[in-house]
Amino acid sequence: MLKEDKPSDDFSGVMQRLRKIYHSSIKPLEQSYKYNELRQHEITDGEITSKPMVLFLGPWSVGKSTMINYLLGLENTRYQLYTGAEPTTSEFTVLMHGPKLKTIEGIVMAADSARSFSPLEKFGQNFLEKLIGIEVPHKLLERVTFVDTPGIIENRKQQERGYPFNDVCQWFIDRADLIFVVFDPTKLDVGLELEMLFRQLKGRESQIRIILNKADNLATQMLMRVYGALFWSLAPLINVTEPPRVYVSSFWPYDYKPDTHWELFLKEEISLLEDLNQVIENRMENKIAFIRQHAIRVRIHALLVDRYLQTYKDKMTFFSDGELVFKDIVEDPDKFYIFKTILAKTNVSKFDLPNREAYKDFFGINPISSFKLLSQQCSYMGGCFLEKIERAITHELPSLLGSIGLGKNPGALNCDKTGCGETPKNRYRKP
Repeated sequence: MLKEDKPSDDFSGVMQRLRKIYHSSIKPLEQSYKYNELRQHEITDGEITSKPMVLFLGPWSVGKSTMINYLLGLENTRYQLYTGAEPTTSEFTVLMHGPKLKTIEGIVMAADSARSFSPLEKFGQNFLEKLIGIEVPHKLLERVTFVDTPGIIENRKQQERGYPFNDVCQWFIDRADLIFVVFDPTKLDVGLELEMLFRQLKGRESQIRIILNKADNLATQMLMRVYGALFWSLAPLINVTEPPRVYVSSFWPYDYKPDTHWELFLKEEISLLEDLNQVIENRMENKIAFIRQHAIRVRIHALLVDRYLQTYKDKMTFFSDGELVFKDIVEDPDKFYIFKTILAKTNVSKFDLPNREAYKDFFGINPISSFKLLSQQCSYMGGCFLEKIERAITHELPSLLGSIGLGKNPGALNCDKTGCGETPKNRYRKP
């Protein structure tokens, strides 16, 4: 499909409007109530405008780097990712599009605010030395970014990397549109590190794809046993009704071995490429849905902080010790109906509420007196913060999403002015 001459979709107008909605309607409330200190997920302009990200995870030497080389045709070039039977990848390698082959040091990537990787600076200089970017003039990378990760090693050396490996993985997991977890027939055991990784993937099951690589090394009967053993190992870790998609093939440039099910492997490879293409085709829908999900969480956080503050003001008297009063509220919010009051509001699901324990730490860093009530977060010219974010969630973002599906110019789509009388449909659907 990369050889097709059809022009790529121009979403610059959508992107510009999405950034405007975020900066005008979501970010003010996010900053006012210090949401980033609760979730530690700061959205930058680089992240809003970034391409879809495909993340490769899994044990060491299962073929992650070889698979990327194969997909991009980097074999036998000086920029192919190094591969071997021993643990070879020790860096987080980001493959991006560029006019010519070029490597970029992690320190440079983090310093460039235009890129989506600037927040990685918080993991320290030791990590940035283990981060590398490679720009490749490849048509696929015009539409997607690949991230190769160090293989999971089930021993104590994992803890001696010199940087918070699991926290870095979580950062990439939170931003990935597609996550390939790669195994091979010789590495099916699940140890503590892999178990930790799948705990970090909780809630992202729709993005996970399991890959059983090097499948043409096995005879039919052995392949069936290995396939069953893989599910047996992963079943306790993936506690969902519908198991993730598993691709069985050999992702490298060599011919399949004779007397194997090469027709099946070829179909699996095509299916994986179709899955990858689907993520690319839905990149704007996914981006808008992601920003809307973020806005919902920011709104709920602001409502909770407002409720904590209102309860604190109601319980305070002239003779009260403010510190003791608020400690009582934070220790037992259910006694003051903090969370139940929020659930009584519209558009709030109990499944979106943050952990109560998180607010003990949050208010331990941020005194309650440093916040204002939502009713005081209004101005004559700018309007109220809460009304603006609610309008973004219920009208502006769904309208922007629908404008993509209707094939209209989102910059010109305004039913208030044109009187079109049609509400754009939200065509974003999870498969």
